[in-house]
This record gives sequence, C-alpha cells and structure tokens, in this order.
Amino acid sequence: MDLLSIKDPSFLKGMSNKELEVLSQEIRQFLIEKLSVTGGHIGPNLGVVELTIALHKCFESPKDKIIWDVGHQSYVHKILTGRACDFDTLRQFKGLCGFPKRIESPHDVWETGHSSTSLSAAMGMAIARDLKKEKSFVVPVIGDGALTGGMALEALNHIGHEKKDMIVILNDNEMSIAPNVGAINNILGQLRTAGKYQWAKDELEVLLKKIPAVGGVLAATAERIKDSLKYLLVSGMFFEELGFTYLGPIDGHSYEDLFDNLSYAKKTPGPVLLHVITKKGKGYFPAESDKTGTWHGTGLYKTDTGAFVKPAKTPPPAWSSLVSETVRKLARVDERIVAITPAMPVGSKLEGFASEFPERMYDVGIAEQHAATVAAGLATQNMKPFLAIYSTFLQRAYDQVVHDICRQNLNVFIGIDRAGLVGADGETHQGVFDIAFLRHVPNIVVMMPKDENEGQHMVYTALNYDNGPIAMRFPRGNGIGVPMDAELHSIPIGTWETIKEGEDAAILTFGTTVPMAMEAAATLEKKGISVKVVNARFIKPLDKRMMTALLAKNIPLLTIEEAVLQGGFGSSVLEFAHDHGYYHAVIDRIGIPDQFIEHGDVNSLLEEIGLTTQEVVKRLTILAQKKQQRA
Repeated sequence: MDLLSIKDPSFLKGMSNKELEVLSQEIRQFLIEKLSVTGGHIGPNLGVVELTIALHKCFESPKDKIIWDVGHQSYVHKILTGRACDFDTLRQFKGLCGFPKRIESPHDVWETGHSSTSLSAAMGMAIARDLKKEKSFVVPVIGDGALTGGMALEALNHIGHEKKDMIVILNDNEMSIAPNVGAINNILGQLRTAGKYQWAKDELEVLLKKIPAVGGVLAATAERIKDSLKYLLVSGMFFEELGFTYLGPIDGHSYEDLFDNLSYAKKTPGPVLLHVITKKGKGYFPAESDKTGTWHGTGLYKTDTGAFVKPAKTPPPAWSSLVSETVRKLARVDERIVAITPAMPVGSKLEGFASEFPERMYDVGIAEQHAATVAAGLATQNMKPFLAIYSTFLQRAYDQVVHDICRQNLNVFIGIDRAGLVGADGETHQGVFDIAFLRHVPNIVVMMPKDENEGQHMVYTALNYDNGPIAMRFPRGNGIGVPMDAELHSIPIGTWETIKEGEDAAILTFGTTVPMAMEAAATLEKKGISVKVVNARFIKPLDKRMMTALLAKNIPLLTIEEAVLQGGFGSSVLEFAHDHGYYHAVIDRIGIPDQFIEHGDVNSLLEEIGLTTQEVVKRLTILAQKKQQRA
C-alpha cells in the first residue's frame, strides 16, 4: 500500500494477517531506504514492526495510551499515525523528531529519550484514568535493557501493589544498545526458553472443574498444583510474584501469537505483562546479524550491502576513542584503574579496554545511579575508577554525584561524553546542563580541553589527581586533528592558557568554542580591536590569578560556552567579579539560552541560538565602543 497516504491507524482494523504481513515488509523496506539517507535508529525499529502494527490494530490510539520507553523504536508508530511523508526530514533541523514528540501528533502521548520512564508514566496515566472514571487501556512498551533501570523496577513494584489495570509489553530482543547484562537479563533468558505456561495453567483449571466436586480440599490442591506448574515451567516467576499476570514468551513476529495474547490480556483484570520476543534489525541482514550494537543507530549506509558511507577523507579519531584509549594506556601501568559504564561500552569506545582488561571493566546496564556509586565504592578502597558516561545520562545520577562522590571527596574520574550540542538526537540528549549542575557542588574539578592533545593530558591529570572527584567534558564526534605529544603530563589544576594576546578586550572560552573565539578575534583585529583569547580549560576552579589580572586591566570580558547560561561558566565569572569587588567590570556572556534545543545539525542549531562568530564579533564591538565612551 501507499505508506505516504496513511492518516491514522484505523485502516488496520479490517486487514487480515496475510495483508498485515505484506504491510510489514513494505514498512521494513521503507525504513531501510529512508534511514540509509538520513541515518537513525534502524535496528530497534525493524525489530518492532509486527508488534507496533498489532498494538495499533488491537487498541484505539490515542484514546488508549501506547507509551514507548526510550522512544527510539517509535518510527513504525509514526508511519502508522500519518507521518511517513515526513521521513525525508527525520532527525534533521526543523524536521521529524527521532523520538516521540507530543506536538507532532496526538498519538505521541509521552515524550522520552532516556530509558526506564514508561512504566512510571503509565502508572500516572492509569491513576488519572481511574480518578476520572474513564475507560481506556494503558499500554507501556519497555525493552529488556530498560528493565535494568532502577526507576522501572520501582514502577513495577508500585503497579503490582496497586493492581492497576495495565498491559505492559516487555519487548525482549536481548539487547539495549549493547548486549544486555545482569541478573534480570538472566531471568528473562530463563523465561525465553520456558515456553508458554499461562495457557497450560488455564487448561488445567478447566480440566479440574470437570471433576465432580469433592469439597474444599480439592480446590486447595488445585491451587497448589497450578503454582507448582508455574514454577516448573518458568523457574522463579519474577513478574507474577510482583503481582502481574505473565503471558509469554510470545513470538513478536507472529500476528497470530500477538493477537491471541493481546486479546487475552485485554480481558484480564489487573496488571498484565506480555513477554514478547523480537529480533532487533529483523528483515535486514546487516542489522539482524549485529551482535555489538553497531546497527542500533547509524549514519548513512548503502542499502544493498549495508556498508557505511565513509567521509571523503579519513577524519581524526573520535573523542570517545581518544579518552578511552588514553585510559587504557595508563591502565597498563596502574592496576588501580577500573572502567565503569552504564550500558554504553560501544558508544564510549571501551571495547579495547574490555578486551585487554576484562576483569577491570564493568558494564552495569542501564543503571546510571548504580554506576556512579559503584565508582564511589571503588574509590574508598584506593582504586582509580573511570566512569564513562554521556552528559545527558549523568543527569540521572545527580544525587549520587553529590551525595556519594563529592560529599565524600572521593577520587572518581568522570568522563563526560557528548558534552555540548549533540545534533540529531535532539533535546533529550543535548549535553548542555552538566556545567550548571556540577559547578555548584563542593570538591569537584570540572575541565574541558580545546583539542585532542590537551585532552590526553587532561586524562593523565585526572587519573593522577588525588584530591577528590574530577570531571572532563568532551564533545561528540571527532577531534580536529592536531599533533599529539608522545609523553603525557599533568596540567596544573585551575590554570588557564592564553592562546592569543590582546589589549582591548578578552574572550574566555574552552572546548569546542575556542576556534570560534580565535576566528572572531582575527576579524576584530582587522577592525582595530585587539582581543585576548583565553583557553579557560578549567571551568571549576577558575584561574584566580588570571581573572584578577584581567579584571584589574578593566577591559571588557566576553565568555562563550556551548552550555546553558544559567549557572554556567559565564555566571562563575560574574560571581568572581562581584565577590572580589570589581563591581563595574564589563562582562557579557554567550551560551545556550533558557530553552530546550531541538534536533538538527549542530551548525544550524548554533546559528539559530546566536552562538556564532558573527555574534561574538558583534558583542565585542559593542563592548569596545562602550569602553571608549566611558573613557
């Protein structure tokens, strides 16, 4: 059928299973072709084609609430709800979002980009439904990887206790981004091999009812038999002990199996959990055979071979590789170094570390809070933990950073990956808040290098620092290709670097915005304005000596940061000026405004919010003019 003509899911109601199978193949081919041009989360979406179609055929969205956990597997949902015509703009500036987006469609009832939130949101919606005395189904779809998140377990406990009517879909593909780990994954493994048991229980009950009644003894015996059958067929029935009716395992690519179980679930009171087995990447061999998470989310690729489209020239190494390989190098001479990541060994490029030091590498699953406190525990025993975590996911471990790491002043090295704007993943993943939520916490050092060479020295600095926690921010993507020093050395904590002298004004910046500052300074030089450019590589603590010298010269200062302005680096400069009595200092700030930044290529996003060379030139020109007028 013409997928571009779909307006809503109602057309599914009259389709036969054979027609749905044809539709499944059409959707898969559509996704394979479209994502080869735009990039995106192809593996997760190819795996849920039949499941998504079945949900929209069995339920009445948006009256019935279908809630996607993480949301990177919602592309099929978007096609069925009338957005296929927008897929050429997927994850592009002002285009279709790669995650559920409430303003895009009434069928997107919950926005998410982080895992393990769906069950809690579903509980809130179920409570609201019941208080309003409405009749509808609440259907969260959560992956087996997301189930390792503590928030998901908290929600399961609450849902089971309250016995709320809810149909939880556990989409089990044995992977999140990387292969899943942990005891819960082992439980699911037992369930996968156990086969159906709910039907066997029901058939046993029907059989017993046919036996002439012989009093309460037989009834009690029947219950014991049913319970024994449960534990015989499914060892350690985790979900039923939590209060759920468990159905499964179910073939997530069989419409007959899906419809039978969904129909049964709709008639069952209380919380029901459907354990659906799917194949990530199904229908496209390169994605289906992936065991490492490479095809979880991709850039451009060739549809016929699955070969990724390479850039015209080989780019410098990725920042994640630079950091992880430097840690690996240092681990060869320091046996105290242990790497920890919350389900991101591939994204954080820790495969090499894991292969060389398997006993010193821990992937704890989607459990950022746990990862942070494990690192703290290691540090209490004089180990040197390296916590590799994306900026957006560090937000989820904020209390542990404050309470467990910083309060105890423990020597934990936090590698904050994807710091700054990340582009296509959009507002749920932009790494722009970490400076503001770390800077006010006592004891922690926060730094960011201007290039890869300085980055490797910062890693060395962090792992040799013994006075408390230290965090290094680094951006997504590749470095800029600078020469690398053979020998590593420590950088004195709290010291800045002047990379261009100037007398009329000064720019204070760090990381990805250093080139912007240098370009602006060169432009202003042609206008007769001499600008000093400072690599303010330590965001906390500030270089007090240099700050005092700059303020004493009474020249305008401009701070630039690819991070939120409120509570950010620029705020710390203003605070320093105030606290040291420079009440008339001329200071301006450029950074991320008070809004969530949506998806799109980074340059377009920077242009939209005015974080550009042109804006730097404009601001400093105005500051210089004001200084001249005051003089």
